Amino acid sequence: MGAVSFTEAVESFAAALALERGLAENTQEAYLRDVRALVRFLDGQGVHDAGKVSRACMTSYLDVLRDTAKRASSRARAFTAIKEFFSHLKDTRLIAVDPTEGLESPKKGLVLPKILPEEAMQRLVDSVSGTEPRDLRDRAMLELLYGCGLRVSELCDLTLESFPFGAELVRCTGKGAKDRVVPIGGAAGNAITRYLESARDTFSKGNVSERHLFLTRLGKKFTRMGVFKILKQRAVAAGVDPDTVSPHVLRHCFASHLLSHGADIRAIQEMLGHSSISTTQIYTHVDQSRLGDIHRRYHPRA
Repeated sequence: MGAVSFTEAVESFAAALALERGLAENTQEAYLRDVRALVRFLDGQGVHDAGKVSRACMTSYLDVLRDTAKRASSRARAFTAIKEFFSHLKDTRLIAVDPTEGLESPKKGLVLPKILPEEAMQRLVDSVSGTEPRDLRDRAMLELLYGCGLRVSELCDLTLESFPFGAELVRCTGKGAKDRVVPIGGAAGNAITRYLESARDTFSKGNVSERHLFLTRLGKKFTRMGVFKILKQRAVAAGVDPDTVSPHVLRHCFASHLLSHGADIRAIQEMLGHSSISTTQIYTHVDQSRLGDIHRRYHPRA
């Protein structure tokens, strides 16, 4: 078996990821970033042939990951990406031995999602109360993120056809290209209606072929970073620490606030689009943490 450059190996892996049905584009990009980081490490170790990567090299790199990756979940994802990379190379006979075989994945640990208190969340949403087109658009975005628990990529991908039953249900496409339908509350429904009736045409500029729901001032589909930037700006204006606000924090708030008001966890799982209940159960730990805090603060013998 001849030498296999990492350029060839990564290109082969990237092509395989692109053909993998159901793997989100963001996940593909993350996997490739993780693999390229490994390649840079190996290059620094003088290893330039994918078939010459030893188990010792991989053990050393896992030590580097433990020292440099801030989050346990990032380390676990990087390990998964690297395992997939070498598994692909072995399956396609580019290498004879998988150097990651038998290595244990780093433990993710229990990392509780960051949640805004309900008062802060209400203040953030209600602060966007203007009647200018930008205000109506941003309010509808906030209401959907918090009121429906959408991922930011799902929000950006919404089209005018995403509301087959009017402003009562929204159909979105989540991870694994799986469609789901999520109820829209009254506040979010009203915000969407106002945006569609009084603001969207300002952004679409008469371009009827542009079907995405939320548009930038240039009439283009929003990017994830564009939504992130708007949330930060709105947080500052509302007097909420912008470092505590992101699209995913609003998704966490959606789930956690539902749970704290007695919602069934299976229903929350379905609305979030989680394939496994274990992913949703993290919010029960958040709720228990909140109850523990209340007990410590208010019980006379705590």
